[in-house]
Amino acid sequence: MFSVSALNGSGEALRLLPWSGEDGKPCYLAGGGNGYISRMADEMEDAQLDMAAEILGHAADMLADSKTSSVQLRFLVARMSEALRDVCRVAESRGARIPEPPCTGADDSEG
Repeated sequence: MFSVSALNGSGEALRLLPWSGEDGKPCYLAGGGNGYISRMADEMEDAQLDMAAEILGHAADMLADSKTSSVQLRFLVARMSEALRDVCRVAESRGARIPEPPCTGADDSEG
């Protein structure tokens, strides 16, 4: 799986990108998130989420059709598996970029 705590040498958090390198390892981006690569990654994440929603709609249609073959269902499951992997990567990347809540200085203990 992917590491949500990837840091560069200076302790800056790295963004998990929605694609892998040639060797299948995750790709990361350092920086503030306003550059060309960040915008391209945002667009790709949006496309991946849209594709997952579209595949989910096809799944509902195929499951409702009693004429759907096992070959068609296996193909659907393969595409759903790919889409789920992409959605998990998007969720991990976006979740890692949610800022920590500010410390209020109040004691969090109850009692």
